Amino acid sequence: MERKVALITGGARGMGRAIAAALAERNWDVAVTYRTSAADARSLEEETKDLDGSVRGLKVDVSDPAAAEQLVRKIEQDLGRIDALVHCAGPYHRVPLLQETAEGWNSMFDNNLHPIFYLSRAAAPGMQKRGWGRIVTFSMANADQMVGQPHVTAHYIAKVGVLILTRTLAKILAPKGITVNAISPGFIETGSAPLEELAKAVKNIPAGYIGSPEDAVGVVLYLLSDDARYVNGTNIHLSGAWGI
Repeated sequence: MERKVALITGGARGMGRAIAAALAERNWDVAVTYRTSAADARSLEEETKDLDGSVRGLKVDVSDPAAAEQLVRKIEQDLGRIDALVHCAGPYHRVPLLQETAEGWNSMFDNNLHPIFYLSRAAAPGMQKRGWGRIVTFSMANADQMVGQPHVTAHYIAKVGVLILTRTLAKILAPKGITVNAISPGFIETGSAPLEELAKAVKNIPAGYIGSPEDAVGVVLYLLSDDARYVNGTNIHLSGAWGI
């Protein structure tokens, strides 16, 4: 059976890393992108080198539309296809809204929302031709509530936009056998948030604990499977009931 190929943005660390390793264990060829995590990408390649599938790290700024297009073409040339896009890249920073800079504001959209459009637009034709594809995006657990966010305003608005873009892509691509779904994490211990912030958050999480990257793996594996062929345009909360 021909191997499936996945492209995971932000796949050198955190949830993307765990997803990449899980897919390689299941005979997928995986390309993960990073911008600054070269050492993490190399260690991921080393850790997965004996698995049935393969993982390769690629340094790419997917906020650049030309670079995103070139990335898709390179993977299609080197690996023959792209069956799944998993958009894990999603940096954020905390700053009071009225102290935010134009550069900081724009960076939240450039890195959290726009690459989904760039990469989906580039990869969709190949998926449509084959009549099968999976796109998984990452929003945040309370983005569908559209509440005020004084300290992460641009990031939050971008994540709301991810949900709208996800549903729109699902409507467009469903006739071609392609599903597009969002996962909305709450507090996940990926190494990107200060431990003291996570410790304070526990009391507000109904499940009573912080999630791990492995919690995302099962959801992604399901969404990429044929068992989820009729699940399209949905938003799955991965939050221990926080943010709902």
